[in-house]
Amino acid sequence: MANTHDLPIPGSLLLVDEHAAGGEGEIILHPTPSRDVNDPLNWSPMRKQIAFAMLVVYTVTSGFAACSLYSVLTPLSEEKGIPLSTLNAGTGYMFLLLGWGGIITQPLAQTFGKRPMYMASQIGHLGCVIWMVYINSEAQWLANKVLQGLFTAPIEMLIEVSIADMFFAHERGFYMGLYATALYGGNFLAPVWAGFANDGLGWKWVFWLSAIQLGVGTLILFLFQEETNYNRGTTELGEQHGGRRSDSEADAGDEKDVDKVERTVSVAPGRPPLEGTPYTFTYKLRLYRETYTTLSTLVAQAYRPILLWRYPVVVWSGFLYGSSLVWYNVFNATASMVLTENYNFRASMVGLSYLGPTIGACVAAVWSGWAADKFLLWDARRKGGVREPEDRLWLLALNAILLPAGLILWGVGAANRIHWFGLVFGGGLVAFTSASAGAFAINYVLDSYKDLGGEVILSIILIRNSLSFAIGYGITPWLNMGLQNTFITAAMVGMAIYGSFFFVIKFGKGWRKASRESYWRYVESSVMPGH
Repeated sequence: MANTHDLPIPGSLLLVDEHAAGGEGEIILHPTPSRDVNDPLNWSPMRKQIAFAMLVVYTVTSGFAACSLYSVLTPLSEEKGIPLSTLNAGTGYMFLLLGWGGIITQPLAQTFGKRPMYMASQIGHLGCVIWMVYINSEAQWLANKVLQGLFTAPIEMLIEVSIADMFFAHERGFYMGLYATALYGGNFLAPVWAGFANDGLGWKWVFWLSAIQLGVGTLILFLFQEETNYNRGTTELGEQHGGRRSDSEADAGDEKDVDKVERTVSVAPGRPPLEGTPYTFTYKLRLYRETYTTLSTLVAQAYRPILLWRYPVVVWSGFLYGSSLVWYNVFNATASMVLTENYNFRASMVGLSYLGPTIGACVAAVWSGWAADKFLLWDARRKGGVREPEDRLWLLALNAILLPAGLILWGVGAANRIHWFGLVFGGGLVAFTSASAGAFAINYVLDSYKDLGGEVILSIILIRNSLSFAIGYGITPWLNMGLQNTFITAAMVGMAIYGSFFFVIKFGKGWRKASRESYWRYVESSVMPGH
């Protein structure tokens, strides 16, 4: 390990070479791809799109199956004799395990392959959904929810790492935005079709249809999903960084000079030809190819996400992601009550009201993905080619405005019986902020600590899902304040949380700078064992 003062700041990368030929400079690829034709970074655009489409298939099928049960909790309670409070507690355990289950699933995927983990997840989830039809006791229900959360855990954290396996730093935001749309859109749309299935076919068919689409999704994934684990033998430590100077020099320089770049590696005018033989179709179908890390690394990946809470960047990202989900949970917990009691909506109409949040999540993909990537490139060119992870966070200013507006439209609007469209529009604004904030949080922590992507993602998901679990017990007492007071309070709290990005923009680079010695030591011991 080099002297601490010589270590680059994690996440501060030279993204654009302003000295390259051509007007706007050349985008530098991070991570640096190998010359292997089978390196996921070297896959053809079509091959990458198919691989990403499989991630969407997994996200949508798993999300639909996990969230469809919300529409049938009441008839399930009536027929099985299980108290509604127990059913709701079970769903809380499921979401808790969606996060903490990653302590098991994430290291296994990083060690033995992501493809076998996705397949095991789908098959295990399928079994849990079928089991729900036959559950007859509270204990069975709780056990089912714990297992369902464990099997479905990859939907919360493995997708993001798979995206980072295939796409470069300047394009990851777009695909993270699409993933967030698939995740939230699936959650919002599940009650729509489940409500109609329950009205037309009965509650059991909600689970049978969920099982069918899981089965079809499993077959599609088996045929077309590829393994994205790849031992490149390199890390971002060897790439071009911004601000790679001694602490004394950085402190002495003025604001404009802090981000000067050490240009030790020239950018080649063209990509070198690829080497190796492409994998055959039958080889791609294998569920196990090789072991990608050592046993000691597997163990470290299980406990190190807890240790990474020492990094303020990780804690803040997890808090941002978790708080954004809190507002979705508050909306979800009050939707049926508000629309049924205040507007006399039937169950199917309550389901249709989720189309507003679905549209909001789709717009969020454009804002947190495509727009954020374009903004980062523009900002990097403005600053001499350097990209700082905090640059992306400027776009959270829109969230700080739209979230209070959405919460007030929903809660205060319902208390004053405004037209139902106002509530649906407010729900769309809340969904926009939830989906985009999740994408911003994931991209920020990945941009900061890319080489430990699987572990930092797990770290922030643990924080996120713990917050989500806790708020499940706090929503009902909070609502005792009345809809109007509850949502005015929520609007102010939400605006303050999103406004904290100003603080992170000011101090984030200092936090990353302080973490560089321990971070690169983790990377050296974990990412490159045996190389």
